[in-house]
Amino acid sequence: MERVALATGILARVALWVAGIGLVLMTVIIAAQVFFRYILNSSLIWSEPASVLIMGWFIFLGAAVGIREGYHLSFDVLLYVLPNTAKLWLYTISDLAVTGFGAGMLWFGVQLAQNAAGHNVPSLGISGAFDFLPVIAGGVLVMLFSIERIARRAAGLPTARFGETEMES
Repeated sequence: MERVALATGILARVALWVAGIGLVLMTVIIAAQVFFRYILNSSLIWSEPASVLIMGWFIFLGAAVGIREGYHLSFDVLLYVLPNTAKLWLYTISDLAVTGFGAGMLWFGVQLAQNAAGHNVPSLGISGAFDFLPVIAGGVLVMLFSIERIARRAAGLPTARFGETEMES
């Protein structure tokens, strides 16, 4: 389990770096578009679709990493009154629901990509399927990281929880 945690940790770090670079790149592209449009009076026709595509990547990659690190939203009023064993069961049910959501992202993302594959994004000259690759990749990572959380809990290892400075035990 430690090797799996190490591998998924590296994968999460890479995803977070890609997301961060994407955020910076999108900001640069939008700034360039403003400069070209309002200073040079000549728009960059590719800037908006490229920025939206990049934004999809950093949103879905960042969300998947957030799930791994326990930053996804939860409604945990009930958890304050339950014993630890019940809490662990509810955490696992939550992770199973998130895994199902990731599977839906993967399944429907593939279908959307297949349907859009025959169409090109005019200003970028690439297949419309590229618009849905972030959903697919995000779904795979959401599933992987949620399953890792379940496996860690089953092995008795701590997993991160939103708002806690200590790992759950």
